[in-house]
Amino acid sequence: MKKQPVCGPNPRNAPVLSAVVPPADRAVKKMDARIPDTTSRYWEKKSLEEMNDAEWEALCDGCGRCCLVLLIDDDTGETHETDVACRLYDVENRRCADYNNRAARVPDCVTLSPQTARTLTWMPETCAYRRLAHGEGLPAWHPLLTGTRESVVRAGVATAKTLLNEDEIRDQDLPGRVRALRR
Repeated sequence: MKKQPVCGPNPRNAPVLSAVVPPADRAVKKMDARIPDTTSRYWEKKSLEEMNDAEWEALCDGCGRCCLVLLIDDDTGETHETDVACRLYDVENRRCADYNNRAARVPDCVTLSPQTARTLTWMPETCAYRRLAHGEGLPAWHPLLTGTRESVVRAGVATAKTLLNEDEIRDQDLPGRVRALRR
């Protein structure tokens, strides 16, 4: 198996080590003024390309699963999620600890775009970027629909708070860290 840390688009299958999530200052328990008006349900009316930065960032449900290291079976192409996260991942808040500088600090981190959201097969099937890119709606538990970031936890989609940091484990030990993949 080859290591496939996850984060945003990866058209050339290069390792990716961080996540595309809102900055830590947006890690709020309840939606606030920085989040776009959700009563307009803009995600149903606009394409991903038409969204402004605030609308785009608000699509992130904060599950943290795009920050996990994945293993991809070379023979089958099957993706296996581990309980190991990017070195910049803030487990407590399920956010990148240095979102604005992640690409400089983690060179393999890839920035998610509307185009690549359509091609990423390893993103969780629950991911709003992936779902909207494929013409699906948001899941009923999504924070834009519930008004609270805790709905992702209640739905059982969020990462656990018991993750290992990628700096704490050797690559050869990653296969032993595979867990049941939730798509």
